[in-house]
Amino acid sequence: YQRRVRVASQGEDLEQHIVTPGDVITQNLDFMKSHGTALSHDHICATVAGAVYKVDKLVSVKGVNVRYRGEIGDVVVGRITEVQQKKWKVDCGSRLDCQLQLSSVYLPGNVLRRKTLNDELMMREYFTEGDLICGEVSDVGNVDGMLKLHMRSNKYGKLPEGVLIKVPSVLIKRSKLHFHRLPCNATVILGNNGFVWVGPHFSPNQPIEPFTITSRETIARLSNVIKALAAYGVQLFDTIILTAYDISMKYKVKELLNAEVMEHVAQESYEHSLHQNL
Repeated sequence: YQRRVRVASQGEDLEQHIVTPGDVITQNLDFMKSHGTALSHDHICATVAGAVYKVDKLVSVKGVNVRYRGEIGDVVVGRITEVQQKKWKVDCGSRLDCQLQLSSVYLPGNVLRRKTLNDELMMREYFTEGDLICGEVSDVGNVDGMLKLHMRSNKYGKLPEGVLIKVPSVLIKRSKLHFHRLPCNATVILGNNGFVWVGPHFSPNQPIEPFTITSRETIARLSNVIKALAAYGVQLFDTIILTAYDISMKYKVKELLNAEVMEHVAQESYEHSLHQNL
């Protein structure tokens, strides 16, 4: 896999890509430098390894090996670590555990109402330690940066059996949709915090069909494909995951753990995405 370095010249727009320290980001001095960048002679270069982000004329580089810093509206996948009074603590890979208030969740039956003492006593019936959940960031603390989550939609809630994969949050491509029902009979949730969940198709508050050998192999193959893409710094979104899945069909599931096979799958998927301008 060969990393692409793209330089924006005068009058040319920037696109998101991966850079390492010293790489030239742009020669257009109309851009303003921000975190992870520095001005060198007549161009802006990166000071950390990560992905380039542009907001209007502000350019920054988000480091690869940094803690997740959430934003309002982010879709996150996390694990319950503690049940407290009227709230749960959730590990989302951020500096502090996220907070999920009892008042911010749908009760069984998709009911959003005023919570009572009985609801507080039954908190462990809803979520308990070790459960995987999916939610949305509703607030970010001004002082400590603690994230507050909510589940005021029936698409959020407790996740069934599946596979959790942790990748750098910078590799998750931001989009309007992070829930993907793939045609290979599997669902992938790409959390903005870098937690990726792979499992069977499911609907909230409905029983899950028993796992079959085929579904297990599909989930395992998807998981290995995502690990291969992340290992070589390829940004993750639904189209490139499906492309890598199709490319991987020539190999057995366990062969996808081989370093050479991982490199081949990642490189072919990346080149295909470049050809399709994804």
